Formats: sequence, C-alpha cells, structure tokens
Amino acid sequence: MSLTLRQRLDRIHVRVEELSFWREREALTLEGWRFDGAPIAIGGFWAKIDGVRKLDADVTVPDHWPLAETRLQLDVGGESLLALVPSDGGKTERFGLDPFHQEFPVPSHAFTIDIDAVARLPFGEPVREPRLTKAKLVRIDGPVDDLGLLLRQVAETIQFLGDHEVVPHLIEAAEQTFAALDWPSATADYVARTAPQRGQQKIWQLPELKANPDGLRQDQRASVEAALAGLKSRLIALQKRYPQQGKLAITGHAHIDLAWLWPYAETRRKARRTFHTALQLMKSFPDFIFNQSTAAYYDQIERDDPELFAAICEKVKDGQWETVGAMWVEPDTNMPTGESFVRQLLYGQRYFENKFGVRHRVCWLPDCFGFSGALPQLLRQAGVDSFFTIKVNWSETNRFPHDLFWWEGLDGSRVLAHTFDNPVRGYNGSTEPEAIIGTWKNFRGKVRHDESLLAVGYGDGGGGVTPEMLRRQAQLKDFPAVPSLRPARIEDFFGRIHDEVPAESLPTWSGEIYLELHRATLTTQSGTKKKHREAERALITAETLSSLAMFLGASKPASLEDEWHAVLKNEFHDILPGSGVREVYEDAESELAAARDAGQARQQEALADIVARLPKGEAKDVLVVVNPSLSERLLRVDGPNGPISADATVPPLGIAVLGGSALAAKPGLTVSPNRLENSQIRVEIGQDGTITSLFDKELGREALAGRGNQLWAFPMDKPRNWDAWDMEDDYAAHGIELVDAESIEITESGPHRASIRVVKRFRDSTITQTYSLWANAGRIDIHTHLDWHDRRVLLRTLTPVDVRAREATFECAFGIVRRPTHENTSWDQAKFEVPGHRFADLSEPGFGVALLNDGKYGHSVRGNVLGLSLLRSPIYPDPLADEGEQSFTYALLPHGGDWHSAGVLAEAEDLNQPLLSKAASGLAPGNLSPLHLAGHLVALAGLKPAEDDGDIVLRVYEAFGGRGRLEVSPPAGWTLLGDVNLLEEPVTRAEGPGIRPFEVRSFKISK
Repeated sequence: MSLTLRQRLDRIHVRVEELSFWREREALTLEGWRFDGAPIAIGGFWAKIDGVRKLDADVTVPDHWPLAETRLQLDVGGESLLALVPSDGGKTERFGLDPFHQEFPVPSHAFTIDIDAVARLPFGEPVREPRLTKAKLVRIDGPVDDLGLLLRQVAETIQFLGDHEVVPHLIEAAEQTFAALDWPSATADYVARTAPQRGQQKIWQLPELKANPDGLRQDQRASVEAALAGLKSRLIALQKRYPQQGKLAITGHAHIDLAWLWPYAETRRKARRTFHTALQLMKSFPDFIFNQSTAAYYDQIERDDPELFAAICEKVKDGQWETVGAMWVEPDTNMPTGESFVRQLLYGQRYFENKFGVRHRVCWLPDCFGFSGALPQLLRQAGVDSFFTIKVNWSETNRFPHDLFWWEGLDGSRVLAHTFDNPVRGYNGSTEPEAIIGTWKNFRGKVRHDESLLAVGYGDGGGGVTPEMLRRQAQLKDFPAVPSLRPARIEDFFGRIHDEVPAESLPTWSGEIYLELHRATLTTQSGTKKKHREAERALITAETLSSLAMFLGASKPASLEDEWHAVLKNEFHDILPGSGVREVYEDAESELAAARDAGQARQQEALADIVARLPKGEAKDVLVVVNPSLSERLLRVDGPNGPISADATVPPLGIAVLGGSALAAKPGLTVSPNRLENSQIRVEIGQDGTITSLFDKELGREALAGRGNQLWAFPMDKPRNWDAWDMEDDYAAHGIELVDAESIEITESGPHRASIRVVKRFRDSTITQTYSLWANAGRIDIHTHLDWHDRRVLLRTLTPVDVRAREATFECAFGIVRRPTHENTSWDQAKFEVPGHRFADLSEPGFGVALLNDGKYGHSVRGNVLGLSLLRSPIYPDPLADEGEQSFTYALLPHGGDWHSAGVLAEAEDLNQPLLSKAASGLAPGNLSPLHLAGHLVALAGLKPAEDDGDIVLRVYEAFGGRGRLEVSPPAGWTLLGDVNLLEEPVTRAEGPGIRPFEVRSFKISK
C-alpha cells in the first residue's frame, strides 16, 4: 500500500517517540533530601515558599556507571542555583536550574547537591504549591540519545521544508534507519519503558510496571550505533546533491530583563544562574559562543559572585564569551533625554573597557518599544557603528520594510542595522529546523548579503542556551537543503557586512523607528516616569551648577556617577515603560527619588560655592539667580519669600545678582473667579473648569477652537493583549468628559502669580487642577494633583486649537520629530499615540500653540486637537498601577511665528527646570556669564566635570534643524581644548559650519 508523505512522516514521529523511551539505560531515585535542614520526601511540598529556600542531599553514583554517561535530573519546584560539591574536595560546579535546564553532568561518584531555590518560574509566575517533584540519577545510552535527536531533526526538517524535492529522500533515509534497528520487545521491560507514552497514559488501568526495566542489550545497542552511522552517511550524501541553502550566524544568548515580572533582587539571582549555565556549556562545547549585554549585570556580578566574574573574564579573553551592547543597560529609547543616552554609552563603554579591555561597535537592543532618531549620531560618537533589534517585527499595522539597512539619524549620521525574523520565540531562539529554516526564509536582505543572524537561548527570564540546542546545531551541519550554521561573534558578524557589502547597495531608513504596538508604555506607571524626569534634570542641573562654580574657582566635586547609574538602571525597557510588577516600581521610585534628592542637594552646594565667589559689593537682601540653560530666561522663580515674576532677564548659563526694583512684579496681572490675565494673555475659565478662551493679547488672536483642557476618562482602555503595554485604536469609542466642577476658587492673587483651583471627580478618583499664570508669562500652567482609585481607565487632556497644519512638532532626545496630523495612510493612522518629551507644537505661518509638560510622554495631535495622556490604570502586571496620589504640570502656550522663533524650547526648559535662586547680602548687583556662546542658537545637553581630570565638558545640540556659526568663549584662565566624543576623547571634526542641523557637539575646556 502506498502512503502519502504526510502519513509516512506521522509514522516517523511515532517511532521516534518510541526510541526515546530507551534513552536511559538505568535510573536511580535520590532520597535523603533536606529542605532548610528538615527532611523532605520526593513529591513533598515545601514547608515555606517565601524568599530563597535551601535544599540539599548527598549522592553516590553506582560504581559501574561511567561519569561521562551519568546525568542528574532535578525538578525541585522553582527556579534555582544548583551547586554540585564533590566529596573528594574537587571543584564545585554550579548551574542554573529551571524548566528548560533540568539535566546536568555530575562531578564525581560522590557529591553533595546544594540548591538555592525560589518558588517562581522563569517569567516570575509564583509556584503556589512547590514540591520536590523529581530527583534521580540516570545513565544515558549515548547512541540512543544521539539517534533519537537526529531523527527528530529529520522529521522536523521534512515538516518545515514543505514541498522541497529533498523531502522524499529524507523520509526514505529515516525509514531505512528504523528498518536497521533491532527493537527490544520483552513484555515486562517494554510495557514499563513505554508507559509514559500519551496513549498508554489514557488506559483505564495499566498493569503493574517493572521497577527497573532493562535497557538495550549490547547487540541491540550495536544496531543503534550502526543505524546512527548509516543515517549520518545518508544525510551527508544528500547534502552533496542538495547543498545547504543560506547561512545563519549563531550566537548563544540569554535575554535577562533587568526587572519585569519580578523585582531586581530576583534578577541578580537569575544572572548568576544563567551565567553559570553558560560557562558549564563552554566546557562541553568548545565552539559555543555566548553573548551578554548590559554593563550593569557585570557590575552586579562582580560584587555578588567574584569567582563567577573572574571566570567570565577568562572566557572573554578566550573569545567564547562576548560582551556586547556598549550601554549600561538596554534602555527604553523613547523617553530618556539625550544626555541619558550619552551616559548609557559613556558609563557602559568605560566599564567594558576597564573590566574587559574592549569597546563595543554594536548597539544591542532586541526588545525596546521603538527607537529614537537621536540614537545613530550618539552611537557613532561613542564608537558604535552597528545596531541590532528584532522588535520592529512586532508592528501590527505596517511591516517594517527592511532587515538589513542603514539607519539614519536626525543629523544624517548612519549606523548599520540588522534585524532577524525568527518564527520560534524571536530573539529567544533555538537551533531547531523550524527556527533556522524560518529565519532564513524571512530574511529579505539575502539579496544583498549571504548571512543573517540568529540568537539562541531561553530568555526574558534568563536561562540561556541548552545542551540540546548545541547538539542540534552540530548535527545540522550534515543536513541537506537547510541553512548552514556557524558559531559567531556579534561584532564579527557586523564587521563582515561592513567589509563586504557595498554601502550604497543597502536601503536607508531615516529618522525614528516607531513601533506600531505597545503605545501605552508612554503613559503607564506615570508616577515613576515623573520621578525619572525629575532625577534626570536634577543631575544634569547639579553638574551644570558645579561646573559654573569650578569656572569661578571652586574645586571639582565628587562624581555623580553612582546617582547616574540609578537613573540609567531604571531606564531599562521594562521599568521606565511601566510594564513591570508592583515591586519594580516600589524600588524604582525609591532609587529615582534618592538620585533626584542627591542632585538637588548638590545643586545647593554648588549654589553656595557660586555665591561665595561672586564679586563683593554693598547690596543687601539680593537674590542670586542662576540660569542652567542656554536660553535667555525671564526672571521667574519661587524665591525664599514666594514667587517672583519680573521684567529682569538672566543670561544663558549666567548668574544674576538682583535686588530692589529688579525684583518687582511685572505689572498687569489680574485674577477673578473665572479669569486670569496679564499683559500677554487672557485666560477664561468656564463653569465646567475648562478653558473657554485663551487669548493672545499681543497678537490679538484667540488660540482655541473650542474648550481647552478638556479632561476625558476612557474606561474602554482594555487592550486585547499586553494590558500595561497597549492602547487599542478604539479606546476613544466610549469616553466620559469630566464636566462637573466640584469647586472653583482663587488660590493666589498676585502680584507675581495668580492661580485658580478646580476640583473634579471621576467615580472614586479626584482630580485637582490649579491654573497658574505668572505676571511675565505667555503660558498658562496647569498644576495637576491626582488621587486615583479606578482601574483600567485612561485619563487624557484634549485641547482643540485654532491652527491648521498638516504636521505637528514633538520634542525628542536632542531634537524634534515632525509627524502628520492627518490619517491619509495606514502609517499615519497607526500613529494615534506617539512619544514626545517636553513639548508638542502645532503651528501655521505666523501662529501656533504648544502643549508643554514636566513628566509626560504619550501625545496625540489629530487635526487641530492637542492631546496628552495623563494616567493609565491597568491591572496586569501591577493591579495597582498609579493607585493613589501624584502631581505634575502641563501648560498651554500660544505664540507668534513657529515654535523655534517663539522660544517654545526655552519655555519648556523653564517648566521642567526653573531658574535657581539663593538669598544673599554683600554682593555687587549685575550679571555674570562665565561661559559665553555666540552664533547660532543651540541648546544645552550638559555641562559637567570631566571624568578623568579637572577639565569641564560642554555638550550642546542643535535643536531646530538649522545651521550656523558657533563660538565658545571660556572664562579667563580657562582654555577651549577642542571637540571630544561622548567618551570625552579628542576628535577632529569635519570642516563646515559651527553647528549643523541636529548636531551634538562636545567640547573640552581646561584650566
């Protein structure tokens, strides 16, 4: 009878399964276990499940078992660090124990098992009733094991090659292999061995099973060895006829989320388990290459497990362990400021070079939720010329068009980018035929390059590569038609493309890489996002003030690197985006608050240093005001005796000593129960608490096309997947506007600032908003305090403005992004929630309106409506996300001209980092500018003490998309040494204008 190929393949699957039942020659259950020192039986439940628990047992391997054939099989009920301690004093061997790593070689014939276990699975799921499920020694029948795996791979290859003409030949090769086997058949042994088979397990009642069924006889084993050799020969012969198609560079990998569905304390344990597993595999597989990013992990391991760290260093020298990535962590790249990216690279590259003697050329970010257009330039300035991710494949609406391409940043800088599309667990890949065939099939860049990359190893929760993955890789070398596999280093893989592929042959993607998914990560856990913004700004400003003090003669202060590490750690792509469990945010907010407070304390120290070094004079009761930006700023501060809003200005990076009339309020500020007005704008508040009019008095123009600052709650914020991550495009189908104001009252009446407070409620939550107008401001600030107690609701503010424009402008790291306000194409429609930093602006020729904020990132501009997401309250993975109280501010700024000429950036800087002030006496009034910049207007990225000497680094960026002259004049006694890169090393800049569009320039200034 003739069977179809499908039927013959099904028959192969059944026979492969039967062969697997003979893999173990002998087995021995291990008794005598202890749990936290007390006895526990096999199958016994843990006595306690909190924290790290101890399990241990003593083991003796039967004398006639060769150690090379002996394996320890364990399932203790949770994720664990396993230590095998030889009784003869030999070296302790350590492994990670998890659902994917449960079989281990043994170190000697007598040893102790010592386990540190947590009642959790790799993705943080609690094991509610953990127990010691399995503990046994097995003697492996090597030829059976190898043949079983090889036949499985043949069957899988047949399945995933589809109608390839080699398929009938592979089926025939497998059938000939089975025909050559001498199958066991003795009833007692056969029934006991095959009892685990699924069909057998469905039988009403199995007969009594033989306790220790015999393995293969020697003659039967010989038939297996012969069949194995025969199958290998057939595969090699077929490969000559049907050569391998395609190439994949294989890198071992273990993606470890720094914190996600578990707190960081568990990540520290995950890293140790995973790294020990990788080192053990290197002993058995000398060609195995493992890569691991994230300087912060190595820094932690160096402290937690110095012996492990030393072993990693040796493998780095040998070339088997590849450190990659160049950054302190794998950060989110939508929300950090540009200077945070600089510090990720600065501290990451310095650590890798100091500890391992290497700098990295590849940015390794497989799992981030979209990528800022600022990155290519910053990567290049840190010595990184290549970029890897796979997350672009997750976009749900439009398929990203390239997988091997140049990624061009805002300024025109380019990095070589590659992404692979693996159908089996993405960047947590494997070497099974489905993965390698699918990855090569999906590689569109094969027309330009002959090889793609594939990272293999269990990840997200760590774990990494398994022995089976490496055995599969070795076996597949003999297969026909499948892609060829080679172990590879990431940097070598990218280096080969740089060397061999003509640059002009690759396509280019220009600007941000927007992910059409996970848009809610711009808003979820908004309290943490606000503290992150505060911490970033506090540290940048502290360094700026310390540098100004150094210009005036102060000593170099202690480094803030440790505080930066806390900020950088919490920019990780599952912390800052809000996609972690509650414990993650308890840790993050505490660490960020501490970094912020340290930065603010340093600011006060630097202010005192500055005041002490200012010119002396007769003026009493003066106010020393410092401007930490490169925009001239109007005097607007919360002084020691209250707000001050005057006509005086403070120069860029300048210090003003002001007193008397210079501190007098700018006239014209008035307030009534429904109106705030100064010489620049008039704001009318309706009975519903919205802004019914925002009138620009200088231009004589109404800014609104409807009520401004409408508050809308959207209880349909219920995504089909990824609760904390996603916003569905239909969230607005059912919105509830908050139109009932519980109270409206004047809370400040001038003369420097006036305020009206509005209180509203939504179900169990309270929203208190205070409209504040400074006497000299053209913007209306909306201070918001939330006391939130509702779940799965999105809160947004919407403001229709009287402006028509096809594009809106959004601030991003070190620049801007312009995005359409219409929905003409599917690409436009997908951008219904987009990232923005301190402002979004909609302008037409001659007039515009900007929406500023001091801690929000999720924006929308559809038509003429400016939208800002204020809060989300998902229930997974944190059922209490943003429960309780938090405060933030956003503002509306009508202006003439476009956003650039109107000074929108300066106003956004002022909202996020107000001028700093300190009361003083005995000083000479006037302005002092220690550092002067002339020419094209640029923005300040950072002004900081240099890392390795007493110099100062000035970093500026062109924020508007223009170019022009730029001159830097240091103070007397200081010398401008020239340009440096982000690692603070001298570089030669190409000839041209002093600053180019969106260029970032760093200068070294020496005394």
